[in-house]
Order: sequence, then structure tokens, then C-alpha cells
Amino acid sequence: MPTVKQLIRKARQPVRKGNKTRALRGCPQRRGICIRLYLSVNFSTINPKKPNSGLRKVARVRLTSGFEITAFIPGIGHNLQQHSAVLVRGGRVHDLPGVRYRIVRGTLDAAGVKDRQQGRSQYGVKKKKPK
Repeated sequence: MPTVKQLIRKARQPVRKGNKTRALRGCPQRRGICIRLYLSVNFSTINPKKPNSGLRKVARVRLTSGFEITAFIPGIGHNLQQHSAVLVRGGRVHDLPGVRYRIVRGTLDAAGVKDRQQGRSQYGVKKKKPK
């Protein structure tokens, strides 16, 4: 516990906030190229931490800022391949340690989720015309 004299001599410094999406360099989104996709069942998907289970689809992406990151591919199914151009936004995946970015569906080479009816704006799906 500092004395009053010590606090007068050197005031307390505020704690600086860290940046959770450093690779975006302050931008809301960044474009990138898929380097590697973790898709298949045996070894290349990422497993979530306890108590969840499943095969989460993620991709290694090299951003225009020069960073190489791991980004989550939301939704059921996707059309991404190696060298696909994707748009990446911030937002961590709660059960995947170290995955702090998500790919934006419906932009660049990432197609929207097929046959999606609700929550379409998050998955890049246009409204179906009534027949």
C-alpha cells in the first residue's frame, strides 16, 4: 500500500485494455486467402473443449494485414477451398480455444448457407420469393 507522498510523486497508471482482434488492425473486417481448410472427419477438424463435442469447421487464413489466423466457418456446410478469398470479422468461438475470428458468409468466395429460413442475415442468405 503506497503512502500519500508516494502517490503524489508517481500517480497510479490506468490499466491498458488489450486488443482481442489484433490481426484486423482496427478495421471491422479484413479480406484474406484460405491457406488450409480443416474439414475431414479424421484429423483436420478442431474439437471443442469440455463439455461440448463435435467437429467444428475452421480455416487457416492469410489476411491482407500479413497475419495468419484461424477463422471459424459458421453455418451448416460450405464451399470454401484452398486459395478461396474470404472476408473475416472479429468474434471468438466460445468452445474453440484460440479461434478469435469468423468468416463472413455470403461475401467473396464464401457462399451463403443453403436452405436457411431464419437468421438469414448472419449467414448471407437472400429471402425466398413466395410462390
